[in-house]
Amino acid sequence: MDLEFLSPVEQVVLAHNELLPKQSLGRNIQIHTEAGGIPDLEGVQIAMVAVNETRNGSVRKYERVQMSDFRRSLYKLFLGNWNSSIVDLGNIEPGESVEDTYFALARLTEELVKRQINLIVLGGSQDLTYATYRGFDKLEQMVNLVAVDGRFDFGSADESISSASYLSKIVVDQPNNLFNFSNLGYQTYYNAQEEIDLMGKLFFDAYRLGEVINDVTVVEPVMRDADVVSLDMTSVRSADLGSDAQLHPNGFDGREICAIARYAGISDKVSVFGVYECLNNSQFEQLVAQILWYYIEGYNCRKKDYPFSSIDDNYEKYIVPMEDADVNFFKSNLSGRWWVEVSENELLGNKFKRHTLIPCTHHDYLEACNNKLPERWWKAYKKMMV
Repeated sequence: MDLEFLSPVEQVVLAHNELLPKQSLGRNIQIHTEAGGIPDLEGVQIAMVAVNETRNGSVRKYERVQMSDFRRSLYKLFLGNWNSSIVDLGNIEPGESVEDTYFALARLTEELVKRQINLIVLGGSQDLTYATYRGFDKLEQMVNLVAVDGRFDFGSADESISSASYLSKIVVDQPNNLFNFSNLGYQTYYNAQEEIDLMGKLFFDAYRLGEVINDVTVVEPVMRDADVVSLDMTSVRSADLGSDAQLHPNGFDGREICAIARYAGISDKVSVFGVYECLNNSQFEQLVAQILWYYIEGYNCRKKDYPFSSIDDNYEKYIVPMEDADVNFFKSNLSGRWWVEVSENELLGNKFKRHTLIPCTHHDYLEACNNKLPERWWKAYKKMMV
């Protein structure tokens, strides 16, 4: 693939990198430089790219973000006990039009997913999520999208795409590859009741901020089934983002957002992890760096036990008799995680076959034993019947 649209990492970052300890992240990854060019992607497992595109952002002040400051904060962190090969591909500069930027990011997403290289996107406004989603168009698979956001970002039907309306474009535009959308951390007063009702009508999943804060482990089965994760930094409370981010008094704190990022990294299915709506101040930059660090930490803890094709002897099967039919639960002997089988209907078509098993928890199994199936099971079943 031609990657000429990628520009190298800034020289100021490279100069700073030379002064870092040998155990730091920046000294242990491959970096796209002007002198060395784009590193060979053979054997690479994680690739990072910065996309400073904000023309469709909903807040104009995000335009002056310096990606070099985020890189310096990330590079100076020490490595974990990792064995993954990481590359910083540099930047996708804003194209002549926003659509040009979308096209470049979609092409990069497609190429890296085909190569089974995990992509980290540092944005830029959150409408870039649409571009990463479009990167799956030619891959012949349905996509599960998870947004960590206080808002659903539906927008109005006739509204042009923006960071506040990109989800409408994903739902409406063809080809429609979206199987499920999940929101983590929505705040009711930021969303019209019509949007909340629409989430239910589309059988999408939504978890209120208080629900996630009360028990952050609810994030794990949601992330386990995600292909693309979009993290809006406005979902973090301003107190944890520094003096320049006085926009949102409620939200996740720094520890919670890092835990969420780690759950995303642990998921065997997540191929794209994007962090968007960033601002330049020291506290903000350090928190974003730590979010990315925790995502990479999670990636290096993957168990690789997601049942992509079939269930084998590595899973224990539990059959729960229900009123209409038996429901099958499966527990991984490797990680102890649970899945529930939604349907074996041969008429569902090839595009849904990978979704017949959905992640759940041990608590869901116990509830099923009391004749109560998980809500996510019902939503997946209804979507398959449409």
